[in-house]
Amino acid sequence: MIANNNTKALINLLDDPDIGVFKMVEQELVKKNAKIIPVLEEKWENSLDEICQHRIENLIQFLHLKNLKKEMRAWVKKEDPELLEGFFILNKFLYPDLNIRPIERQIENLRKDIWLELNDSLTSLEKTSVLNHVFFELNGYSINHSEINLPQNCFLNQVIETKKGNSYSIAMLYTIVAQMLELPIFFIDFPRNPLLAWFDRQIAMEAHGEDIDTDIIFYINPSNKGSITGRKELEYHLKKIKYTSDPKYYQKGDNRIFLLRLANQIEIAYKQMGLDDKSGIIYELKLIITDFLGMNL
Repeated sequence: MIANNNTKALINLLDDPDIGVFKMVEQELVKKNAKIIPVLEEKWENSLDEICQHRIENLIQFLHLKNLKKEMRAWVKKEDPELLEGFFILNKFLYPDLNIRPIERQIENLRKDIWLELNDSLTSLEKTSVLNHVFFELNGYSINHSEINLPQNCFLNQVIETKKGNSYSIAMLYTIVAQMLELPIFFIDFPRNPLLAWFDRQIAMEAHGEDIDTDIIFYINPSNKGSITGRKELEYHLKKIKYTSDPKYYQKGDNRIFLLRLANQIEIAYKQMGLDDKSGIIYELKLIITDFLGMNL
């Protein structure tokens, strides 16, 4: 209670005209966490001082970013970070107060719709076809080709609401749903376009012998309504776009890389809009991922 009262006392000094007092107050408040934001918002609502309101807005933005970075650092350090959690952390960048529960319920409803159509007698291809049918045809998820560079295409709540996204956000939601169904579908860090793949070592060995270099039995392209392709087609496409084959194209991609690729899309979108402050924040979040992985941006 004492600490809370001290914090309120500091916040009440934000409208002090003495810049020295404000700097002292600011130095103390930036040490706090996002829990003080409701008190700051209350002060903003009750203030008629534009300077005070501006100070509060800057403090709230700083504390949101501080909390976002903390959550991102914790997520990347996990042994096997979950895609949905990472997706939602990125979502908080633009929608810090968004409640994840309704979104989780909508994803769960989508999972149930697909689960009702699946059974153990179906082959991996048939299960993928069911997933594609419910996800793309019945629920109408698609790439927003007409406004592909909108930042909103990258955020989970917007994708759920509009049923549209870019290639990375649609692929990520597709993967989340597939893995909730315990289907062995994982991200492939493929150039220019995210691919997914069905991994099954037993079937791969039966098809290609024990001396195999991958557990992938086929690839899935969420950008084309989940179309299925094989390795030969993949290698042909690589030659066409003048990329050399890479072992990572035949291995499970790291979920951290998946989220990094989506963050790239957000950064590019904001740069194209001239919103350098927002693209700069996304860059800082990307650095947390690349620093952990030992990568260069």
